[in-house]
Amino acid sequence: MKWMQVCGFLLALLVLFGFENPNELNKRALKEVAKTFETESFTVESISVSDSENVNLSIQLTGQNFFRIISGDNLLGYAFFDQAPSKTAKFDYLVVFNAQLKVINTKVLVYREEYGGEIGSKRWLKQFLGKTGGDRVSVNSNIDVISGATISVNSMTKAMDNLLVTIGMLQDKNLL
Repeated sequence: MKWMQVCGFLLALLVLFGFENPNELNKRALKEVAKTFETESFTVESISVSDSENVNLSIQLTGQNFFRIISGDNLLGYAFFDQAPSKTAKFDYLVVFNAQLKVINTKVLVYREEYGGEIGSKRWLKQFLGKTGGDRVSVNSNIDVISGATISVNSMTKAMDNLLVTIGMLQDKNLL
């Protein structure tokens, strides 16, 4: 009986502290999109790519992670939401593009580690602003590293590079 109580307590801790409420996460992402485009009036449309196209992409785009942001009849831009690994957990991040698919905002929505959270700073994330599907990013060439956040820096940079490659491939095929 005591073992079951301990398991129950551990499960409760995981639920309370280990997992982010998906609805709360969605609210954070939508709030950031509204702030980026300076409007509260917009709709979000899912963008999915066929399985045959997704096979060749660096990042799999589904109706769950890539969205068109529209206000009235105007395309404001796009938003991409995903997770990337840190040392022992994953962090949630958002990338917002303008209508020309240029990065105009990046945000770490939830960081679940004790160390490495510095990647969520605006100062570090601004290195990705202005990047397009034709750009590459790498800690070896054009992205600064952060002492004590090596794993997270590498992970976020690789995720951004894969996203930019994917966007570039879709643009080349006139799918965006």
